[in-house]
Amino acid sequence: MVVYVRTQGARIIKEGRHLLVRKGDAVYHTLFTYKLNQLVLFGNVEITHSALAQLMRYGIDTVFLSYTGRYLGRISPPESKNVFLHKRQYGLLDNETFTLRLVRAIVAGKLSNMATLLMRIKRSRNEPLAGLKAREIQNLIRLLDAAESVDSLRGYEGRGSALYFEAFSRGFIENQGFVRRVRRPPTDPVNSVLSLLYTFLMNRVYAAVRVAGLDPYPGFLHSLDYGRYSLVLDLMEEFRTIIADTLALSLFNLKILKRDDFYFEEPIRAEDPIEDPGENIAAVSRDPIGLITNGHGDSELLDLPEQRMADEVPFEDLPTGKYPVKLRDAAFKRVIEAFEQKLTTSFHYQPAERQLTYGEALLFQAGQCRRVIEGEAEVYQPVLLK
Repeated sequence: MVVYVRTQGARIIKEGRHLLVRKGDAVYHTLFTYKLNQLVLFGNVEITHSALAQLMRYGIDTVFLSYTGRYLGRISPPESKNVFLHKRQYGLLDNETFTLRLVRAIVAGKLSNMATLLMRIKRSRNEPLAGLKAREIQNLIRLLDAAESVDSLRGYEGRGSALYFEAFSRGFIENQGFVRRVRRPPTDPVNSVLSLLYTFLMNRVYAAVRVAGLDPYPGFLHSLDYGRYSLVLDLMEEFRTIIADTLALSLFNLKILKRDDFYFEEPIRAEDPIEDPGENIAAVSRDPIGLITNGHGDSELLDLPEQRMADEVPFEDLPTGKYPVKLRDAAFKRVIEAFEQKLTTSFHYQPAERQLTYGEALLFQAGQCRRVIEGEAEVYQPVLLK
């Protein structure tokens, strides 16, 4: 189970073998540590020393995010003791043949998934531009086998991403102000949601990499950098389109997210909070592009009534692109619920020749990467959007 705690001022304490989520004198929830896989904390949420020791004792991945969802850090279970596996991981960084083969498979998977989603948009929305960009991406895929260096493959990946986001906006029924991918800060609602979903996805892939016993730092597509989880970023690539991008389309097209759910972060004046419209998150399962399950998933969001924020400015009052765009509390909760539901979506997973959920596929792919690194499998097979 994955538990999210967003209530500002909440305190997590230990009581016996369990953890309690408290605010003031009130106890709002009991966390059974034997059921927990990951605990995600947003903003001003405290953990007592004894509670923290309990989390570490049970090896529970504890993730710290800012109130708006930016990754800050984590307390993870002890590193894998398999030093021989880690030695092989680092040794393969200098093996050009291995690196080219693995990176080629990762890039091919990402480009293929982007092209598939754009073709869906072309058919469902009758958007010629989406079809044109999809074909251009498919042409890039044909060039991958001839690439003689990782830098060339990175170039194709970057070009494919640029083509993809030129047409991604055509998948939205209404204009959401999305022009291009903007990360820091996100300056429109779509970029705001994508950044949040990518953060959630990164946390899940990180956990999968650790379960597989791999070191999250030495990657192959993403170059080594101080503090960068390069391998996690590598294994995220094939899932960005499948999980995050399709989910973003669903959230906006099914009106689970609306313009009033966003605000510009600029301290001009306080505004009355927008009332939660209470959309049915499960309705996203009917989206022909997103293909999201209607289950509730193995997760829980703990969110108590919040004080209103003093720096909210109505989305319509300022020109798009000047200030960071953030989600309001109720909408933030709906995004978390939809993300967790997405991970319970079942599909036919070809490498295992059986049905898996996307959450299970993250674990399976990390395990497959380990088998490739150990030499038990020769080719890495990315998950492909059908």
